[in-house]
Amino acid sequence: MIPALVALAGALVYGSADFLGGLAARGLRSIVVTAVAAVAGLLLVLGAYPFVGGAWIPADVAWGVLSGFTGAAAVVLLYACLAIGPMSILSPLTAVVSAIAPILWGLVVDGETLSAVGFAGLGIALVAVVLVGFIPGAKVVRPSLRGLLLAIGAGSAIGAFLIVIDQTSDDSGLVPLLLNRSVSSVVTITAVVVLAVLAARSGRGAASVLPAAGAQLGATPTGHADLEHAADVPARTRTSAGLRGAFLLAAACGVVDAAANLLMLFALRAGDLTIVSALTAMYPAGTILLAAIVLRERIAAVQWAGLALALTAGALLALA
Repeated sequence: MIPALVALAGALVYGSADFLGGLAARGLRSIVVTAVAAVAGLLLVLGAYPFVGGAWIPADVAWGVLSGFTGAAAVVLLYACLAIGPMSILSPLTAVVSAIAPILWGLVVDGETLSAVGFAGLGIALVAVVLVGFIPGAKVVRPSLRGLLLAIGAGSAIGAFLIVIDQTSDDSGLVPLLLNRSVSSVVTITAVVVLAVLAARSGRGAASVLPAAGAQLGATPTGHADLEHAADVPARTRTSAGLRGAFLLAAACGVVDAAANLLMLFALRAGDLTIVSALTAMYPAGTILLAAIVLRERIAAVQWAGLALALTAGALLALA
């Protein structure tokens, strides 16, 4: 029961991080948001390491490094996915795939077993993921094959992060997350530096890569994303007009995302990958609730239904 509750709490925290990342992406280029978030999250994990510890076992070090690259792959695929659209279909699809991939791994590869109640909870959870990931007001158009493939790839990469972290031993403590954040920081900072050098050579100035431009996507280092709040919205909902505020939002995104990683790690160490991944995929619920509280956005009826099903699924999976 405890791992399921922790996983559900982690999903809500993930959603909060996505919300902050989406707001930051209104002022900063998406890759800059991800880079700042990665560094801020790394600092949090570094601060927690002396208290939690962890053994530097070669296999766990390798898994930690690999998890960093899966997160980077998820971010790249999400950027490409958003550029194609439509968000109203591809966003829920990404979330569903991010749950299905580790669920199948847990059942088929790891040999995890569930009761009838557990399987019922999984089914309800997948429906809830679709409903809470729904974007009200978005124009619904038929997605292209390329968009669908990119969304499936992004969801698979996010699911791979959970699978990879689940392979680490209990003795490794926070070492896998330390390496995950280190790799994410190096990859995203390198990308920003390359963009800055290219901008400087073209005469636009290195700082020109910082402000938001092109497709906006607030993404966390582990590949989750808030598609809705990175998009164009009425001016009254903007929380910061300057780069400084956007940088602070991006840093807050990283800290909150790292906290969600810690909850997810605890849930995986104490419970089954199948259950944890299903509940973690409900991260859009945290975004919805925070948007309602902070921005006073209305929660659509379909999203209320998704939230209710999420709680139902959480209760069933806690009893599985």
